[in-house]
Amino acid sequence: MTRRLILLDVARGLAVAAMFAFHFTWDLGHFRYIDPAMPYAPAFKLFGHSIAATFLFVAGVSLALAHVVFRPRAYFRRLAAITAAAALVTVATWLAFPSAFVFFGILHCIAAASLLALPFLLLPAAAALLAGAALAAAPIFARDAFFDAPLWWWTGLSTFEPLANDYRPVTPWAGVLVLGVGAAKLARSRLRAADGEARPGAATRGLAFLGRHSLALYLLHQPLLFAGFSALALALPQEHSAGFAEACLARCVASGASATTCRAACDCTAREIERRDALAGAASEAERRSRIDAIARACVAQ
Repeated sequence: MTRRLILLDVARGLAVAAMFAFHFTWDLGHFRYIDPAMPYAPAFKLFGHSIAATFLFVAGVSLALAHVVFRPRAYFRRLAAITAAAALVTVATWLAFPSAFVFFGILHCIAAASLLALPFLLLPAAAALLAGAALAAAPIFARDAFFDAPLWWWTGLSTFEPLANDYRPVTPWAGVLVLGVGAAKLARSRLRAADGEARPGAATRGLAFLGRHSLALYLLHQPLLFAGFSALALALPQEHSAGFAEACLARCVASGASATTCRAACDCTAREIERRDALAGAASEAERRSRIDAIARACVAQ
């Protein structure tokens, strides 16, 4: 059995802590306790991208270190666990956010990238680094309207970003994991030597604990945060139409639509929410979101 490296657990733990902060802020915006456009601002999206990149790169390093000698049973057991967790995320987000559910998020990407990385566990580091770079660069060179059909959104090669609460397609994101495999092959002995010299203090041990339980924490933290904010929203309801158009516009433009089209659709949605008093009597945040989504679809159809 391969010994865990505390340095990798700490790196994962830092990503987990950053993920907590990211989703806490996202929920504040979603429930209108801060500017609802903030979660869609470029700087905040970049923060989210850096968290995802850390998880994927560390997953690639861990995969390479765990399979210096390939162990099929351990590999496929890990792959099955990640695939099952990804399916759970899809079902849960489809129930909560049917118009923006997670159909290919970070867990889906880790599962797919782990399969893509399989041959590179046996090949030299240079092969993994070249393949990882090619996957990471593919959206720059290979985007095409052919991939705009939903069937191909998982590739990351469409000309726009589909609407989803987490979207980490194979390109460029699987490339980050494969690059991690290559980096681990190059620096395997140095990583183990540095880990052996580490003298962890309390903070390091705390981060390592988060890193060792990253999958469980990923699955549990947002449902718990969302449930807490939903309960708070019932006790201290926010004005959902206030600031809605700005948040809607930011999200719509980020999906690839034109600013003119987005402004018209979002202004229409905000007006209809106020005109119909569409959120009155909604029993839950999920029901409010469902009503807003229905109005938004009608406005886009116009």
